[in-house]
Amino acid sequence: MNPPTERHRTAVAVTNRTDPYLTLGAGRIDDERIWRWGDDNLFPAALTQMARRSTTHRRIINDKADYIAGKGFACDEGQTRLRAFIDRANGDGESLRRIISRLAFDKALFGNAFLEVVTDPAHSFLSLYHQDASRCRVARDSRHIILHHDWTAFDASEAQTLPLYPLFEPQTDGTLRSMVHYKDYEPAFEHYGVPPYIAGFGVSAIAYKTDRWNIARLDNSFQLSGVMLLDAGVDSDEEADRIVRLAESKFAGNPGQVMFMLRAGEGDGADNSRFIPIDSRQEGDWKALHEQAVADIVVAHSWFRTLSGLDYAAGFSAERILHEYEVALNTVILAEQAELLEPVRALLAAILGIDASSLAVINRPPTRSKPIYMKVWEARKADGLDYDPDDERQQQFLSEITKYNIRSIE
Repeated sequence: MNPPTERHRTAVAVTNRTDPYLTLGAGRIDDERIWRWGDDNLFPAALTQMARRSTTHRRIINDKADYIAGKGFACDEGQTRLRAFIDRANGDGESLRRIISRLAFDKALFGNAFLEVVTDPAHSFLSLYHQDASRCRVARDSRHIILHHDWTAFDASEAQTLPLYPLFEPQTDGTLRSMVHYKDYEPAFEHYGVPPYIAGFGVSAIAYKTDRWNIARLDNSFQLSGVMLLDAGVDSDEEADRIVRLAESKFAGNPGQVMFMLRAGEGDGADNSRFIPIDSRQEGDWKALHEQAVADIVVAHSWFRTLSGLDYAAGFSAERILHEYEVALNTVILAEQAELLEPVRALLAAILGIDASSLAVINRPPTRSKPIYMKVWEARKADGLDYDPDDERQQQFLSEITKYNIRSIE
């Protein structure tokens, strides 16, 4: 498996003149020949911005990607070519785990992920590359993926086109390339997947806004909001505006925290300036709103509180973490791993002739309830199970069997 030393990103599709939508090579693409991802074709940018603003939302995406990528890959000891591919899956020297980790992150964030496949006509090598999902759009023919670095300023001459797997098309650098499109199913959405947390868009915004409200209060040293009436004699509206702006810059803190109003004095020599506070005794409601939003975000992601680091303040419960990890493993993690690895196994078999049926993700829980220096029979005894100290298999230490704690992803 010797990938080419130079990697060119130029991609020109082989066209079929009978179908105008297949003429999608560089310089012949316009934004009407793609299926828009969102009304303005910038839905991925909105999802990215939301993930960067909501702490809990981002934590769950990060954690899901880490758990799905696992701790690496295992395979049959005799599969030396497969092990070499696991350690180096492309010409950039990236491991298979790194690629799968990025695919898992994109799929958790966007509900879509894209894997570029590179080989040659002789099938002498196979390289896999992660492609940033925000750069990818589905062509109108539904058989190609169009890549562009900035969809807010589309330039057809800078766009690239790759066929959708299982189609391969020759490129100007002599390689054959294809693109695997992973997408989460959603009724009425054919060309793009929908992120699993779609029902949590609103609560993610609430969590961000309540955080921003607390930051504004901190910036204003928790001073009261209100209206400040200033008594002053002015000769013009410009002078009144200047006085108000000066007062705001010196005393208002965060703009909008205190509103200054100027009124003409009554000429009796008395200063009738006064501050009218706006009563805001709803801190409890804001806190409850934030906590409810955080809880709803976890539910929308089909995830678990302890795996999101939300309940550590109430006490660290290893048993609860292990329990929720087992549930997550069997309801979310294994299914996602199977989906991501299915085309990888097929590509290894079809291109390199490698039997990748033994390829499996190494899954380990985030914590252990028993020390790794215990023997298996001791652990079984501690759990109240049947044990046999003379059984050779139960003489192993837990560290020996958890080192390759491989769970089937079939």
